[in-house]
Amino acid sequence: MAEVRKKHGWFSRLTFGTAALIVSGLLALSYLSVLVNPAKAWFFTLFGLLFIPLVLITLLFFLWAAVRRSRMTGLLLVMLLPAVFLIGKYYQRKGVETERKPTLKIVSYNVGLFAHGNMGDKRLVLADSVAAFLRRMDADIICLQEFYLPNTLNMDAWFRDHFPGYRAEYYVLTGEKGHAGNVTLSRRPVLYRGKLDFEKSTNLALHTDIQLDSTVLRFYNCHFESYNISLSGLIKSLGKDEEVMEDTGRKMRRSITQRPKQVDAVMRDVDECPVRSVVLGDFNDNPLSYTVHRLSRGRSDSFVKAGKGFGATFRSLWPLLRIDYILYPRDLEAVTCEMPRVKYSDHYPVIATYYEKR
Repeated sequence: MAEVRKKHGWFSRLTFGTAALIVSGLLALSYLSVLVNPAKAWFFTLFGLLFIPLVLITLLFFLWAAVRRSRMTGLLLVMLLPAVFLIGKYYQRKGVETERKPTLKIVSYNVGLFAHGNMGDKRLVLADSVAAFLRRMDADIICLQEFYLPNTLNMDAWFRDHFPGYRAEYYVLTGEKGHAGNVTLSRRPVLYRGKLDFEKSTNLALHTDIQLDSTVLRFYNCHFESYNISLSGLIKSLGKDEEVMEDTGRKMRRSITQRPKQVDAVMRDVDECPVRSVVLGDFNDNPLSYTVHRLSRGRSDSFVKAGKGFGATFRSLWPLLRIDYILYPRDLEAVTCEMPRVKYSDHYPVIATYYEKR
């Protein structure tokens, strides 16, 4: 009997050790996902997406190993240490403390073509509600992605009516059902506007040079490649519909490999730009990704610097998905950053305030 228990204990330790090594290895790959270009190895993005679940699973393994005084305790602890510094990309315990009053307010919001919320197909009703909400925010600069108006409306007139005092810069694609694209609204003087088209995509980046109190900054209003999948539909199809699963896989691979090319296009323009830049919008990627890591070069993340609570910006699977960002240069200092859970879209807005450094 003692020999049976000994063999059983050996097998249990071996099984636990193997599982712990696998979990630790996957967590290590999630750390590396920021450095690997998904255009060359698309699957690394998946490890970054799974960062939070992998941290939680590794933590459970560590606690179990500590209780059992397993030899794996040290390894698991070492693998968890980087997560202590990275978790702030997803959750902040408290915002920044400063006596400086903000002089600039920026909003970035993917409005989801005004097709979400609780208003059914009444897109114009929802558009009016979003416009009223944004006016209450009293922001200096508002950047919208997936903006939509039907062909029957004049866009210039709509913006004059709904956003008095703002200059509207936009680029939209016109189809049979309406106009859809990116919009940048500014109460500060606009000096220049341009756009970056992405190859084989309807997504784009609209860039606008805006005069602030003490400097000129270029604002890149970005909407990078979407996954174009339905999470609810995917969950329903798990293990049931192979065709849906295969189609989802194809869409994910295409999106993951397209985004780095779009990021590179924006970064080439950033590098050639004579003024510093704010890069913001719907990146469709998580904080621990090649996309965010590359775009953050020379810029700070508003949520990491001044946010509080969970930084999630996507309604599905809240609070795991943060895919909307405002990345700012050293000309600014973040004071606050909020993601109010308003249900006008499948995204939540990112609302941040700053003071300008002189």
